[in-house]
This record gives sequence, C-alpha cells and structure tokens, in this order.
Amino acid sequence: MRFAICDYSGHPFQAQLSRELARRGHAMLHLHFAEFQTPKGRLSVGPEDPQTLAIESVSLDRPFAKYSLFRRRFQEIEIGRRIAKRILSFQPDVVVGCNLPLDTLQRLVSSCQKQGLPFVFWQQDIYSDAIARILTRKFGLVGRLLGIHYKRIERRVLNASSAIVVIADEFISALAKDFGIAVEVAHVIENWAPLDELPPRSKSNAWTVSHGFDSSDVVLYTGTLGLKHDVTKLLAVAQAMLSRPNALLIVTSEGFSADWLAAEVQRIGLPNVRVLPFQSFEDYPDVLGCADILIAILEKDAGEFSVPSKVLSYLCAERAIILSAPENNLASRIVTRCGAGIVVAPDDITGFTRAILRMLDDRAAQRSAAENGRRYAEKSFEIISIGNRFEAILVDATRAGKSENQGR
Repeated sequence: MRFAICDYSGHPFQAQLSRELARRGHAMLHLHFAEFQTPKGRLSVGPEDPQTLAIESVSLDRPFAKYSLFRRRFQEIEIGRRIAKRILSFQPDVVVGCNLPLDTLQRLVSSCQKQGLPFVFWQQDIYSDAIARILTRKFGLVGRLLGIHYKRIERRVLNASSAIVVIADEFISALAKDFGIAVEVAHVIENWAPLDELPPRSKSNAWTVSHGFDSSDVVLYTGTLGLKHDVTKLLAVAQAMLSRPNALLIVTSEGFSADWLAAEVQRIGLPNVRVLPFQSFEDYPDVLGCADILIAILEKDAGEFSVPSKVLSYLCAERAIILSAPENNLASRIVTRCGAGIVVAPDDITGFTRAILRMLDDRAAQRSAAENGRRYAEKSFEIISIGNRFEAILVDATRAGKSENQGR
C-alpha cells in the first residue's frame, strides 16, 4: 500500500514509524515543514533504508513569521496548500497528519476530501484549547473569539477523519464531550522515542569532550522553548547552581526565548550557563550523554494533553529526569510511575531547583532513576509492536475509503 505521513515538525519518532512501515514493503512518503524551528529527527534517506521510503521537506522558500499572528496564519495556509499538492502527486491510499497547525491541517484535509482520500488525524494536542488559552491571555475577548473559530476548524477536521490516533486516554472523553467524536473512531497510541537511535552514551564522549563539558556536573535542557515554557525557571536553576562551582547548566535551543535567555545570562553575568543552538540528531545521543541530570518544563495550563517529546528521549538516554509540569500530564505520570526522576508542580520554582540540587548530590539516586527510565523505554518503545498498531489502522482506513468511493 501507499501511505503518506506529514509530520509538520520533523520529529524523530514519526520518521521512525515511516521507516518501519517502509520496511514492511509499503511505499512511504514522509513530509515535514523545512522552516519550522525545532529539533529534527533523521530526515534523510540512508543506504540502510528501504527503497520504498521517501523523506522530503516542504518549504515556503522564505522565512517563517513565527511571531507574527497575521502573517503566520497566511503562511500556514500556504504551506498546507504545498503539502497537499505534494501528497496528491504521490497518490497515496491514505494520508496521516501530525503536528499540523489547524489552518494548515484544514487545507490538507479539504484537499483529501475532494480527492476521496482517507485521512488519519494523529492528534498530539487539543489544538483549539491551546490556541484559545494563549490568545485569550494575549488579546482578551478577541482571542476568545479566535479560539471559538479554531475549535470549529478542529471539529470539522475530526469529523472528516477516517480514524483518529491520540496519545493519551484522556483524549477519548474530551473528544466525545467537546467534539462529539465516537469512541470507536479514536485509537490511543502513546508517543515514544526511537530507542535504537538514542543509545545511552558515556559522559566522556566526542561531543562532550569537544565542548569541554566532560569534567563538569551538567544539568541539561534540550529542545523547544515556546509559549508552554517559562524560561525564567532556567535562570532560577542557574542561580541556584552558583553554589556548586563545578556545575553547568547547558541549554540547546533556538528562537526568541533562547535568545532572551542568552541575553539575560550575559546581562546578569552567570558564568555557569551555556546556551547552544539545536544540535544535529546524529549528535543527540552524545548531547544527552553529557548530562548528569536532564530537565524539562511545562506550564500548568498545558494540562494533560501536551506531552513533551524531549522527556521520552530523556528516558532512552539513561539519565535522571527532573520535570516541572502538572502532575496530571502524561509525561509526569510516566516519570513518576517508572521512577525515572522527580516531578515538581510548575508553580514551585523553589521545589524545582531544590530537586535538581538534591539529585546532583545523590549519585545513587541518579543511577537508580536513570536505569528505571531506560528500562521503561526498552519495554514501551518497541517499534515493531507500535508499527503493527499503526499499520492495522491505516489498512482499515484504506479499505473503508475504497468501499466508500465504490458506493458513490
């Protein structure tokens, strides 16, 4: 069969799924948005990959206006048109959409409907809820009205989907209550990380040594810093770590918040912070390996529907995790359940910094949390089982689509 997966972000585990489906003999087109600023996965076809796999970027051919609401909306509509054009030229049996902004998503789904192509919505968040929270906070009543508009778009997309894949059980009741989605249409498949591509590495590795971090106690934050992240927490961590002259806070990120953090570090004069750009996925295991402790932050209004994929990668790295996030968030529940580290409430900055300092001082606790996290990843991130579930959903959607088209 011919499957097209469009993961707007270009994250690692979605690309791994396309590789797994191609390995099974399916013709795979894997698309991502070139200008989206985020850590990327392995997005090129290598000699070891199946010949049935194609991985391509779709580009605007101009800078992406991430921080301009008006320009960004029109660019997201345009990128939706370009994605749809490429997918339709591939002539897939079924299309999967993941991490797409709602304006982009609506354009793609509309094109699929016109061509009678089944669409599977791989839903990573309740996007309209997130938009409503952010825009209401920023624009008041106008933002709330925009949130209502985007909820209508998300409802149309959900109802037009042949199947919906969600990442946590909590989505099921929310979809039924807020969007009227039948339970049997939705499938829960928790996110994962590409275990084989993220092996544990020793602290003394090529990347760590080249940056001079191998003799320091390292607290590491990797990945996006966006509206769901209070970057001032990282400053608080750095200031708390000043009492430990051998400790470093390393942040690998890009964008407005990362630039702000770098400027504040320089203004305040914090000698124990290094802000670096996103690192290549080839170097990512070594980057994670440099850490003694891995940290992540998520604000309380992100709630239960947003799962930071960095935490899943952290589990593979066999390092202790300190997470500042709501306790009902899936990432929080995973870290707590498997004993991979410590979860602190997002408004407890003092508790967050204290947890980091305690873990730095307790090597036995670090090792126990690290081993627990890796054990969980080895048990839960097995791609053959995950591929079986996705393959069954896509095959069913293809068959249902063919039956529907024949009945017209």
